[in-house]
Amino acid sequence: MTIEVVAQTRTVQGRGASRRLRHAGKVPGILYGGKSEPVNLELDQNALFHQLRDEKFHASILTLALDGAKQQVLLRAVNMHPWKAEVQHIDFQRIAADQKIHIKVPLHFVNAEKSPAVKEQGGLITHVFNDIEIRCLPADLPEFVQVDLSNISIGHSIHVRDLTLPNGVELALGGNENPTVASAQIPKEAIAEEEAAAAAAAAVGVEGAAAPAEGVPAAADVPTVKQKAPEAAAPAADDKGGKGGKSDKGDKGDKK
Repeated sequence: MTIEVVAQTRTVQGRGASRRLRHAGKVPGILYGGKSEPVNLELDQNALFHQLRDEKFHASILTLALDGAKQQVLLRAVNMHPWKAEVQHIDFQRIAADQKIHIKVPLHFVNAEKSPAVKEQGGLITHVFNDIEIRCLPADLPEFVQVDLSNISIGHSIHVRDLTLPNGVELALGGNENPTVASAQIPKEAIAEEEAAAAAAAAVGVEGAAAPAEGVPAAADVPTVKQKAPEAAAPAADDKGGKGGKSDKGDKGDKK
């Protein structure tokens, strides 16, 4: 689908002129690139604001209708008011069909609900980037790059170089750059809950080990009973004075 932007050449310049332009419901802008000189633009504020809300507007080849003549351009920069829903300034760049362009395109994340991280492990997938920089010819420019999350599990990540790019599209990376696009992890709240449950279980275990078994009284509850001392043993009888307690000499004297 072709997106057309309508603009007129702006003849007045300067801060005061731009301020008056904005008060009149217009947006100051500029068109540059290619072999032609830069051109100052003015665009309708309301129409442009609504176009900027469309994701495709930021990563598509646009048709700029400038004073009735049409040409292919890219959106290069847009400045918004700090707190108002108002476009302050906008930049467009001319493109050539035979020259590669360097541009950011949005990432579309799919199949998160099918991933082991979410479906089986109760994890959370974090999107680190929402767009990536690519290089391609204008005719090969994709509206977005898809990120398939169906195979990601807890503790693993998907990196930029893992992505499948459309034909004719290459990553605009330098050297060994390979930033993370998405990662899967257990939510911090779930980890905190598990740690709290483990601590509670450990506390219960310690209390259970310290408490006496059911039905067995504690040592302090058992009354003290004074034990009788054992009786002294009777002295052993003298072997010589055994039987009747009389000696052999006494018996002989009676007989005399």
